[in-house]
Amino acid sequence: MGTDRTCILVLNYNGRDLLAECLPSILDAAKRAPMPCSVEVIDNASTDKSVSFLHDHWPSVRIEHEPNRGLASFNRVLARRDEDVILLLNNDVKLDPNAIAPLVDAVRRHPDALFAAPRCWTFDGQTYEGMRTRVRMRFGMVQGCCRVPGFDAHIDTPSLTAGAGPILAVDRVKFLALGGYDELYFPGRIEDLDLGFQGWMLGWKGYYVPESTAYHRGFGSFGPAFGSAGCDRLAIRNTLLFCWKNLRGRRLFTHLCWLAVRLIAAIALGRFDFLKAFREALGKLREAMASRRRVQTGHPDWMTWQNAFFKEFQWETPRPRRTVGQDHPRSSPEKAHRFVGLGVLLQGRQT
Repeated sequence: MGTDRTCILVLNYNGRDLLAECLPSILDAAKRAPMPCSVEVIDNASTDKSVSFLHDHWPSVRIEHEPNRGLASFNRVLARRDEDVILLLNNDVKLDPNAIAPLVDAVRRHPDALFAAPRCWTFDGQTYEGMRTRVRMRFGMVQGCCRVPGFDAHIDTPSLTAGAGPILAVDRVKFLALGGYDELYFPGRIEDLDLGFQGWMLGWKGYYVPESTAYHRGFGSFGPAFGSAGCDRLAIRNTLLFCWKNLRGRRLFTHLCWLAVRLIAAIALGRFDFLKAFREALGKLREAMASRRRVQTGHPDWMTWQNAFFKEFQWETPRPRRTVGQDHPRSSPEKAHRFVGLGVLLQGRQT
């Protein structure tokens, strides 16, 4: 096993312009790494001449050709590698010159590490993107988010993280033992949280390493391909699949009860985007149940580990204080409607 070196794999699908913007920083960081670090691009059958662009501008960068399986394309490529720790990047990520060593060191230093994730900013370095991910259930749906209340007090503090999407360093053996990214979620959204959850259930953890810095253009690939509404619909569909695959006991019961309320609200408000996402999720129900049996069968105490995951990564949204004499929300029809918040029930974004 290659413990004396590492590798960066950049996943690309129709991201020629993103590669032109991001790849130089990745190659520079690889050169500055204290261990040999190669850079390869996994191309998911792009049709925008990404491959010819790479050949013309960076002929030394090796290209792995894969059918488009979204993040699951990493799985087959990692099975062919022998490095113990490998960095997985989306094509809309830039690296700080010294980003690599802290991530690789964190995975190697912690025997229970499945992955390590950097502190991530937007391209202009002004807005925090993550990757210290917290988790909650809201109206029966699981949500993962980095910019939770009070997040700015923890940006520079190493800790655990529930998931990391656009960039992470993984323990290759553990990653493959989990089966990698689940193709259930193709073309994408939520599969990074699923990976973190599956690792947690086997006693493996994700580490947030703020000593390492990266930059991410949110929805750099998904935005142009699916649009804002399409991204939200995928988030809803895959959140439903995550719940059906992973939840048990009271959390699953709560999810199903709220799902009935959400469906009624969607019909009442004409929110056909939620109904379409639900229909698409139903179309993958058999696949989700197969994944559920695969991951849960034989686990000694799924409920205990599941609840420990939500407790470890919980976040609480502060409730607004009601001043003396303030009307109760149900004291008027307008406020009652806001209090029920049917529209909020149907939001797809991970807030």
